[in-house]
Amino acid sequence: MELSNRLERVAAALRGNGFAAEILDDAATARTRIKDLIPAGASVLTGASETLRLSGIDEDINAGGRYDAIRPRILAIDRATGADEIRRLVAGPDFVVNSVAAVTETGSLVLASGSGSQLPANAGGAAHAVWIIGAQKVVPDLTAALRRVEEHALPLENARAQAVYGMPSAINRLLVLNAEPRPGRGTVLLLRETIGF
Repeated sequence: MELSNRLERVAAALRGNGFAAEILDDAATARTRIKDLIPAGASVLTGASETLRLSGIDEDINAGGRYDAIRPRILAIDRATGADEIRRLVAGPDFVVNSVAAVTETGSLVLASGSGSQLPANAGGAAHAVWIIGAQKVVPDLTAALRRVEEHALPLENARAQAVYGMPSAINRLLVLNAEPRPGRGTVLLLRETIGF
């Protein structure tokens, strides 16, 4: 009962800050909802997110053939000669789909990044944004959100980065979205289940 009340409070605060907010039972429901929110053929950038990977949303978008998926395109570009092209592709897609490190009960979203490459689209570069957020990421305020980033998310992401890339992760960039000034741009899907970091 307390979780439902807490999610309702967060959703109300997000709506008050200009975000659309929905409470969904689980990642499977979010996976279906994404198909309603994003039209076929749209250019879509997915963030590097365990929530997206574990839910299957990452695979749906990047391998499903329904969208103009940005991530596979940038992975095919040579980093040394195509850095400018990559930068332009990730900065302004039709949609960015991501998760966050924390969401506050006051209606703010907190994203952390090692490279910062996915932050421009989330900050406003993408025409539309959808964030899928597991219940465990709800915190009271920004102080607790920053503590969660450093004490919880970073150690898990660091272990993942070591295993996948052979190098550590770091909190080199932080993005705090306190409000969405463009009505209809940002949609938050709050899940009743725990998923991701």
